[in-house]
Formats: sequence, C-alpha cells, structure tokens
Amino acid sequence: MPKEYRTIQEVAGPLMLVQGVENVHFDELGEIELASGETRRCKVLEIDGSNALVQLFESSTGINLSNSKVRFLGRSMELGVSGDMLGRVFDGLGRPIDDGPEILPDERRDINGLPMNPAARSYPEEFIQTGVSAIDGLNTLVRGQKLPIFSASGLPHANLAAQIARQAKVRGSGEQFAVVFAAMGITFEESNFFIESFKETGAIDRTVLFINLANDPAVERIATPRMALTAAEYLAFEKDMHVLVILTDITNYADALREVSAARKEVPGRRGYPGYMYTDLASLYERAGRQKGKNGSITMIPILSMPEDDKTHPIPDLTGYITEGQIILSRELYRKGITPPIDVLPSLSRLKDKGIGEGKTRADHANTMNQLFAAYARGKDAKELMVILGEAALSDMDLIYAKFADAFEEEYVSQGYMSNRDIEETLRIGWKLLSILPRSELKRIDDKFLDEYYGKF
Repeated sequence: MPKEYRTIQEVAGPLMLVQGVENVHFDELGEIELASGETRRCKVLEIDGSNALVQLFESSTGINLSNSKVRFLGRSMELGVSGDMLGRVFDGLGRPIDDGPEILPDERRDINGLPMNPAARSYPEEFIQTGVSAIDGLNTLVRGQKLPIFSASGLPHANLAAQIARQAKVRGSGEQFAVVFAAMGITFEESNFFIESFKETGAIDRTVLFINLANDPAVERIATPRMALTAAEYLAFEKDMHVLVILTDITNYADALREVSAARKEVPGRRGYPGYMYTDLASLYERAGRQKGKNGSITMIPILSMPEDDKTHPIPDLTGYITEGQIILSRELYRKGITPPIDVLPSLSRLKDKGIGEGKTRADHANTMNQLFAAYARGKDAKELMVILGEAALSDMDLIYAKFADAFEEEYVSQGYMSNRDIEETLRIGWKLLSILPRSELKRIDDKFLDEYYGKF
C-alpha cells in the first residue's frame, strides 16, 4: 500500500514541494488527492534528502496545502502496448481519445526506454519509398535512418508530414509496415486535419497516432514522443514491423523543455534552453535504428520549425548534429507555389548512397541524382546572373541551364500533396528533364545509361 503524505509545503505554478518523503525516486509517478476526492497526477522532478519536488500534469487550482494528500506509485510513466494499437488515436499520455475501447496490453513498458547500443546496430541500407520525388530521388530515406525536416513558421510542413505518413512504404513482398505519428503542441484544427487525412485514404489502419494539443500541460508534451517511440519499439522489435516514426513539431517539445527548466530555476543555456537539451534530444533520436538479429526497424522523421528561419538556432543546430542529414523547406519556393517547397541543394541524406542502386531502386539512380544536383545548381547560378546582368549577358548554354532549373522546380520538386510517385516515375521525370540538356553536358552519367534512357521520355 503506497504511503500517503499530507506534507505539501508549497505550490508554485506547475511545481509542488512535498516534505518528509521516504524511498521516492526521480521520475516516479504520484497522485494528489484533493479534499473533494478528485485525483490529479504528478511526476517527481527532483529529490533533495526527504524533500520531493514534483511537476503537476494538470492545473494546481484547488490544491489545499493542509487537506490534500500525495501518494507515490513506485513506478515511472508506462505505456501498455499491443498490436491492437494500430488504427487508434491516443492523447499525449497514451489514453485513447477516439471513442474506442481501452487497449488490453500485452505488456507495460517504461516510456523512457534506452538508446540503442551502437554495437547492436545494423547499418541502415534499405530504401523506404515516400512517394515524394525530392526525397526519394535526391535525398533518399533508408530504413533505420533519422532524417529531420527543417521547416519554418507558416510553411506547409503539416501537409508534407501527412503526405509522407500516408504514402510511405517499403518495397518487397511480405514486409509489414506501420507509421507511428506523434504531434506535439498542435491546435485542434491541425489535429483534426491529420486524423481526417489518414481516415480518408485508409492509412489510419496501419498508423498509431499520439496527439498532444497546444493547451495540454508542458510535462505531457515531454512525454508524448517517448510514448510514440515506446509503441514503435514494440511494433518493430516484437512484431517484426518496419516502423516510420514522424514527430512534429520538435520546436514545441523543446519549448516545453525550456518551460519546465525555467520553472525549476535551472541555469539556462543558449537562448534560454536548458544546457542538457542536446542530451535530451539524443535520448529520443537514438532510439531509432535497426538491431542485429531483429527483422524490424525504426526510421524517424522529426519535423521542426526553425524560429526566425534560422538554421543556427539551438533546436535545428543540435538536431543536425545527432541525425543523418536534413530536408529543408524553402520560403522562396513556397512563394513561387512549389508544393512541397523542398530546397534540394542544402538538403542532405547522409545514408542515401547505401539505399539506392540495383536491387534497391535502379542501377541508374546514383548517376541521375548526381547529374540533377549539378545541373540544378548551375541553373540557379545562371538565373542569379540573369537578375544582375540581364538575359542578354548569358551564353546560350547558361540560358538552357536556367530553363532546366525552372522546369526542375515545376515538374520534379512540385508534385502537390496528393501525388504518390513510385521511384520508377521519379527517375522517368529526372531523365525527361535531363533530356533538355545536350548529351555532351551529362558528364556524371555512365554512357550505358545514356544509351538506354537519354531522350527516350
């Protein structure tokens, strides 16, 4: 029987100090019973001798210092996991919010989990098809990779997140695929958009959703991605599924971390974020990957909106250190009406070379990818020169490259949010665009591929 304490000393905002506690541990869950009989949940943030500082999950309104009781439950936060989670919608603490029945768990797991041991990892090298040409063709996603999307305020990252969640799949027969989608600090309208988007296409049947709204407590926002990753670990390593985890928006998560840190009066780091934010983000990101001896895998796409469009801001900066590349959304392309507005030149997938080629995508993939990058970069340079010097100052070849850059943005990058292109279609569009250029300019492509594909589309 848990001990009950009537020794609440102080309540300050979301924090509460309880004195005279015994055998209480960091991160342990607790319950506060009010004089009215209502119970609220809390979590231990700090232990100092016999004093426990706890964080409230709900409002502190109505907590009477002399009449309220606190009991500690002897466990940290857990999630009941089961294969029945697929197709269900949960709140940030793992409670169903889709009017369906409670989940009967196969087991209960501590949501904090453990980062994967580097020695137990397998190298990520199998292709995941997202149906988005700018990702599949140029910044390929592979199983077990962590590939963040760097967006900015007002850019349509929610549409891109929903598109990837609906369309993503692994190629090959007999492979089970699932999506775990965690949304943190979003509005009710955004939450409704994601749920309806998955229901319309039937993608909800293979998806587990965790939704934390903007008016939910900050401490719940910190738990949400851990809930999602716990569900993903169970599906990947117990049910042998290939799981894609999409976390949006990491900026809201980091702001919640800063809010809790400020409430604890910790010494702030860069821009007021706690000094341990790098470690905290790594504890999430490093739970993705492939394990030796296991068939399943966890691939992660964290999405973050860069404050003030600044990629040197602590959140994208630290995320870039931990993950294997980034997809960057461009405000300039968005203004031009390119959807999705993916800026392919600064985007990068560090593991793409292992996930493409014969038997995975197609033998000509690497050659065409390199040539498209080079041609688009030269085309953008030509267009900048055109702005400064005028069209008459450009050579005939520069004009062809400028034309190529426009066609590349309009046909290859811009595909809309409902278009699902397989890798063959993406490569076909790439070859069609490369045929704008004279064959003598395609110096990065092997002659045998030029003979087979150049000018054929």
